[in-house]
Amino acid sequence: MGDIERYVDALCIDLNQSRASYDAGVFSSVFFGGGTPSLLSAVQVGRILEAAQRHYGFSNDVEITLEANPGTLQPEQLKGYRYAGVNRLSLGVQSFDDKQLAWLGRRHDSRQAVQAVEMARNAGFDNLSIDLMFALPNQTLLDLEQQCHYLHQLAPEHLSVYGLTIEDGTPFAVQEADGVWDMPSDEHYRDAFMLLHEQLATLGYEHYEISNYARPGHHCRHNVGYWQRQPYLGVGAGAHSFFTQGWGERWSCQNSIEHYLQAITCEESPRQRLEGFTVGQAMAEFVYLALRCSSGIDEQRFETTFVQSFAEQFTRAISRCSPHLSLSNQRWRFDVEGWLLYNHLIENFM
Repeated sequence: MGDIERYVDALCIDLNQSRASYDAGVFSSVFFGGGTPSLLSAVQVGRILEAAQRHYGFSNDVEITLEANPGTLQPEQLKGYRYAGVNRLSLGVQSFDDKQLAWLGRRHDSRQAVQAVEMARNAGFDNLSIDLMFALPNQTLLDLEQQCHYLHQLAPEHLSVYGLTIEDGTPFAVQEADGVWDMPSDEHYRDAFMLLHEQLATLGYEHYEISNYARPGHHCRHNVGYWQRQPYLGVGAGAHSFFTQGWGERWSCQNSIEHYLQAITCEESPRQRLEGFTVGQAMAEFVYLALRCSSGIDEQRFETTFVQSFAEQFTRAISRCSPHLSLSNQRWRFDVEGWLLYNHLIENFM
């Protein structure tokens, strides 16, 4: 507990010291993510929010999100977070299938996931997001339809839905190499992706980004800021920041908590510059991020930002992405099939 309190002290100091680096105005969103933010008490969360509001200010409709894992939450804890100012809860459910949860190594079961949603509602949260995974080994389309039945019952305002990615050096990678199980085929992945796209549309969700769905008015403002290359300040070990001077700069804090604490104690910046963008790199990232979203590329915004026409700058890439990329109401967008081929198609713009 003492270590966590020391860390919270450092976060509050960092928020104060970073004012000179971040001059993008009041915060419209705050996101407690990475690791397990729910290890923080409601009082500690409240202290961090108070420091952020004092040093930067909050917009009237600020979105304040906290990530949490089902099975680790208690009713009074959730009420405390809500009282402290958290108004959006993101639950790492991953699946409502107990066998899949056990395979993924999750500590909660489906009953606890449902309970977490019910407790959050009772605590006053009217903006809930749920993380789900699809196209898991041995997950049938019928299994996936059952997940949608749970979503219909629980009615979260937002969903983040991801396919499993196997990272080198992980136990999953070893098991796959040893033939313990097989990843789903590309055809199965496509069928699963399209099933979710269609089923969630019938439940009233807008597929507003490749991996994200929301009811009207509930897009994740924090993530939308990332996709629009808006400036953001990251505090805490391993946190990233994006500043808009020049064509953009990305910075990161020390990954080590002890190194982060040491820098704060010595009144030094814990951030190091990772990269600075040229106009060409900024243009490519603008396109890469915007085409992930259903809002697509706004022709006027592109031209205002870069003093160049998107259609003229990327004539060849646009041609190669046909027929999955089209222009409507001055916005260039991929269709759903284009999102399925996103990694392949976006290379044309890089």
